[in-house]
Amino acid sequence: MPLLGLGAWAGGLAAHLLDGAVLGLVVAAVLLGLAALAAGVRRGRWSRGTLRTGAALVLVAGAVVVAVLVRQQQVTEGPVGRLASERAVVSAVGVVASDPRPVAGRFGDVVLVRVTVVEVEGRGRAHRLRAPVLVIGDERWLDLRLGARVRFTGRLSPPDQPDLAGVLSPSGTPVALDDPDLWWRGAAAVRASLRASVEHRPADQRVLVPAMVNGDDAGMDPGLADDFRATGLTHLLAVSGTNLTLVVGFLLVLARWSGVRGRWLLVVGAAGIVGFVLLARTEPSVLRAAVMGTVALVGMGANGLRRGMRALGAAVVALLLVQPSLAVTAGFALSVLATAGILVLAPGWRDAMARWLPRWLAEAVAVPAAAQLACTPVVAGISGEVSLVAVLANLVVTPVVGPATVLGLAGGLLGLVWAPAGAALGTLASWCVAWIILVARRGAALPTAAVDWEVEAVSLLLLTLLCVAFALAGPWVLRRPIAGLACCVLAVAVVVVRVPTPGWPGGDWVLAACDVGQGDGLVVRAGDHAGIVVDAGPEPEAIDRCLDDLGVREVPLVVLTHFHADHVDGLAGVLEGRSVGAVETAALLDPPGTVDEVVATAAASGIPVRTAAPGVRTVGEARVEVLRPDDPAPYEGPGDGTTANDASVVLLVEVAGVSALLTGDLEPPGQAALARQVAGLRVDVLKLPHHGSRHQDPDFLTSLGARVVLVSVGEDNDYGHPAPDALAPLEASGARVLRTDLGGDLLVLARDDELAVRTRD
Repeated sequence: MPLLGLGAWAGGLAAHLLDGAVLGLVVAAVLLGLAALAAGVRRGRWSRGTLRTGAALVLVAGAVVVAVLVRQQQVTEGPVGRLASERAVVSAVGVVASDPRPVAGRFGDVVLVRVTVVEVEGRGRAHRLRAPVLVIGDERWLDLRLGARVRFTGRLSPPDQPDLAGVLSPSGTPVALDDPDLWWRGAAAVRASLRASVEHRPADQRVLVPAMVNGDDAGMDPGLADDFRATGLTHLLAVSGTNLTLVVGFLLVLARWSGVRGRWLLVVGAAGIVGFVLLARTEPSVLRAAVMGTVALVGMGANGLRRGMRALGAAVVALLLVQPSLAVTAGFALSVLATAGILVLAPGWRDAMARWLPRWLAEAVAVPAAAQLACTPVVAGISGEVSLVAVLANLVVTPVVGPATVLGLAGGLLGLVWAPAGAALGTLASWCVAWIILVARRGAALPTAAVDWEVEAVSLLLLTLLCVAFALAGPWVLRRPIAGLACCVLAVAVVVVRVPTPGWPGGDWVLAACDVGQGDGLVVRAGDHAGIVVDAGPEPEAIDRCLDDLGVREVPLVVLTHFHADHVDGLAGVLEGRSVGAVETAALLDPPGTVDEVVATAAASGIPVRTAAPGVRTVGEARVEVLRPDDPAPYEGPGDGTTANDASVVLLVEVAGVSALLTGDLEPPGQAALARQVAGLRVDVLKLPHHGSRHQDPDFLTSLGARVVLVSVGEDNDYGHPAPDALAPLEASGARVLRTDLGGDLLVLARDDELAVRTRD
């Protein structure tokens, strides 16, 4: 069965990645090989069992190839696909196939909904069919419920995903024709009750509990999601086989405790699997997780490796025949590899460590380590990094993952009957996830929580060979206490001890742009071990780490250019363990929520907060001039932060003869006003406004004559920052443009009256 699973996977990959001619050659070669095998059997060179295995491989692979081609034909050549290629305006009836999800788009918020179209009318013809379509709507689509039948109109366009027949931009309001079926209404009630049971908890906790139970991670803080990714805990935020194993395993324990025995336990398990799928939604990723969780349950029984691998092979074949597009998805690969790693590697590692560790502890270490090692090459190929802290992070959160999941589900179910009892269980679940959040944040802040890895064939092959070597050597090394403990100590040392960057930052640095993600965090040198911090980024850990690397222990001044979260939420990291003089802010006190947080954070450390006033002063070795605002009197805004960018504090600083203009998130109107104020200004360094958004005043920015332009921007952000149109004029003027998403921390150096730059990556 494992061989058949590999054959099915190979067929799916070939059908998706090869064109028709090449695929035909491959099929011909395989058939010739099978014929040669049959001839060898007749001559007695091979056994009939080998021939049967080869024939089965060809049959399964061919079945998946046919499934792929048929699915592609249905999607691309069906009525919806043809109408999408013509960008036709259609009227359609469909069934809502996913929960409406608000997403921040480049030009405003949108709502994404998957709909299975069952009737469509366009270009004068009507069709009855089943075709998946992605709707990119507005807030009018938010109230639709999964499973509801709706009528809508809009313009179709070609999709960029192989499992979609088209993308629809709707016009008008969708009209609900039928309510969802009873089971969908029940699942929705449980999901709503689950969210209500943790509504009174802090924001991160009330998002993470539903995410761990059913994959509902709406509202997840992007910074926290990055921390989970860096620590290898992302699987807790999505529906995985672990979720199903915990939920169904808990139901089976309850059933045994209640006296259920024999085949009735299978009925309980099957009901639990169906209920889990309904609760988490019948999306391909959920079905994949349900199948892999079932494989894990099979592997827990007697003769686990043999039965588990058979079940895994059968699961791969079944999934690819039902949903052949899974063959080219990263999630499918990670699920299969993690399950195989646990089945194949974990028992040997557990038994080796059990010679000198308690068996429960050996198993707790072996399971996450085996799963992580099996997935490492694929994770590196997706993210471009290898997590070094993943095994340790998974190990220390393991004791609370089960209770958090089970208590969260129980809170949602009990909340349907008695809300206070549901809230009590929700509180217990949130206490468990609070520990997981702490581990993710602290783990991501470790010096080498993850290392970058080139996404190239040679480097990924090398990583794969290293993983295979670790897998083979694992039992031999781990069975000896001294060798096993030495490996653990070495692993902890590699993660906890930062490898120094030779000469970083050096004594000639004057300005640093810290890699704080999608936000701003700048440091102006004010003396030995002293710096002026201009904005603090979205997370305390990132700016704290940057200041530590720069050796900054004294901060005579913190300037927060405006009150958007990506500039001020990291303030606590600046104050942590440092002597701070004062915090100065924009005059516009908007949005009020972050204003209150800044004031509270500074007050907790006894730091005064005041509005930046125009004028020139000397702060240590730096000359600082506040150009904007021109009036330090604080004032209220509309309350939604929409006018905060143009109210940014603008600084002109000079250190060791190097001048820099720090512009916050100034928009074109603000840039135009600044241009009139400082007509003829020339600087050495420019901090590009608003992370390099496309809204700029290129004439003003190029007139500054900056030799170096710093862009503080997050990697793979959703806003399209920095925009090529914003960078092109500056690059054409001869400026050297440096970006934190590509170079990490950036340094501007003053060397022998010359300007130099240095990047951390």
